[in-house]
Amino acid sequence: MDLKAGCRDSNRIAMKRVFSSLLSFFLILLFTTEVSRAAEDVPLDFGDVREDHVMVPMRDGVRLSVYLYTPEGKGPWPVIFEQRYASLRSKGTRESAANLARGGYVVALVNYRGTHLSEGKWIGYRAMQFGELRDGYDICEWLAAQPWSTGKVGSFGSSQGGYAQNYLAVTQPPHLVCQYMVDTGLSLFHEGYRIGGATKPERFKSLAEVCRDPKDNEELLDEWFRHPTYDDYWAAEDCTPHFAKMDVPCFTIGSWYDFMNQGSIASFIGREHEGGARSRGKQWLLIGPWLHGRSNKGTQNGELEYPANAAWETDAHMLRWFDHWLKGIENGVTGDPKVRWYVMGAVGEAGAPGNEWREAADFPPPAEMTPLFLQEGGGLKPEPTANAGSSTSYVSDPRNPMQIPAGGFPGAKDARAFEEQAEVRTFTTDPLSEPVEWTGRVQAELYLSSTARDTDVIVRVSDVYPDGRSILIIDYPQRVRYREGFDREVLMEPGKIYPVKFPVGWISQVFAKGHRIRVTVASTGAPYYEPNPQNGKPLTREFPEDAITATNTIHHSDPHASRILVPQVR
Repeated sequence: MDLKAGCRDSNRIAMKRVFSSLLSFFLILLFTTEVSRAAEDVPLDFGDVREDHVMVPMRDGVRLSVYLYTPEGKGPWPVIFEQRYASLRSKGTRESAANLARGGYVVALVNYRGTHLSEGKWIGYRAMQFGELRDGYDICEWLAAQPWSTGKVGSFGSSQGGYAQNYLAVTQPPHLVCQYMVDTGLSLFHEGYRIGGATKPERFKSLAEVCRDPKDNEELLDEWFRHPTYDDYWAAEDCTPHFAKMDVPCFTIGSWYDFMNQGSIASFIGREHEGGARSRGKQWLLIGPWLHGRSNKGTQNGELEYPANAAWETDAHMLRWFDHWLKGIENGVTGDPKVRWYVMGAVGEAGAPGNEWREAADFPPPAEMTPLFLQEGGGLKPEPTANAGSSTSYVSDPRNPMQIPAGGFPGAKDARAFEEQAEVRTFTTDPLSEPVEWTGRVQAELYLSSTARDTDVIVRVSDVYPDGRSILIIDYPQRVRYREGFDREVLMEPGKIYPVKFPVGWISQVFAKGHRIRVTVASTGAPYYEPNPQNGKPLTREFPEDAITATNTIHHSDPHASRILVPQVR
């Protein structure tokens, strides 16, 4: 064993004992904490469910705001809880918690430290992870120790609540029995702060609104910009290396029209195959034609209305899941297929293939990675062009960016408004003579040159209907300075051709006969993607005055034949 690693292990054991003692002290202390009604909220009558508010101390003495929803009766009950930085006080959130409580659970809604009524300094997810602070662990163990608790605890949540659950699982609280995650993530760097290497400062500036002290968020953003690459700082917020410590059954839901679907699928695969003994073989995955978020699992998505079979009653299934693992009820939930995914198809076309559920023991299913080559003139074909030196150019101007007017993922909408802008390029197949199914992960392999030392590449895939609508399915950026890995920044030499290879996203789609498949390439798409200044300098929180305009060129002929690799199911 490495000597330093051995020392670290010894230190961790010692610290664990210290934290255990501290936690015991805080548990004793909290038994005397007065539970109070939330006077600042508009009262809601939940009838048979009581809503209470309590401040729960963590191992460092900081208290987190927790709202408890308790069913009628004497108990004790199993407990399920969610952690968020967003507000917990909307009518819908509170009613949903009360409904879950009626299933025979104490439901706890917890705000991260430094947000809303929770004390302490806002440091993002860092307080819940694997360092000196483990707020999720402490909350879980406090819930298990209460007199109204059976000692069996489950966690749930989507998005921020999904991230929190992965971090929670790594810390291994003894009383955590199972989890239920929707649209989750593993790495803040890759799936939050720097998606494809592109920064999102405007998105994270808005988190000042949830902080008790908005200055905390300013300091956190400054800290992030001092770490422009994936280094030890960001590794400390990445669950990916820690699947072996995740040791509980989990049901994971992903959404095809969500860039975070990559996190949902990766979480399932990692836990299922690399997790602890109680994790391996005890993971379930469901992926449907939905948007991001727990409440978005219906049939309407953007401009499309999928058939009724696309809907999913999340709360009802979640209660079945918890009933089995926390109450020991044999309700058949573990006999359901390990993996179910919705194969999307054309909407509104009678007899079109797809729009059905598939089942398997694992994911992804077998598929043949098949190339489609980008062509000069806008074609998309199975073979590269024979024209030597063939290329397509466009201008990337960060001061006058092309427009993607979206806050969340802009999928399941007609993308022509973006595609028809001056500095956007599209590559489209001929009408299909027969249906084509893609199920798996699409990869981009572009050969790019630029007059700048850095730029972004945005790649999108759309299903083009016979009436001309270009319905966006997946979309992803790549900041070119990170083309050799996110742990380093390598600028370009102007005019030199570079390979830029990156995953565009997961997909399961049957493109119907008569439809066309479109790949769209651009370098700007604001405000959804904040423009790259392209000056090659260190990135800054505020857009710099010396941003430059570039001409970017996509090359088409061998040995620089740009293409996408698609998971075609034969």
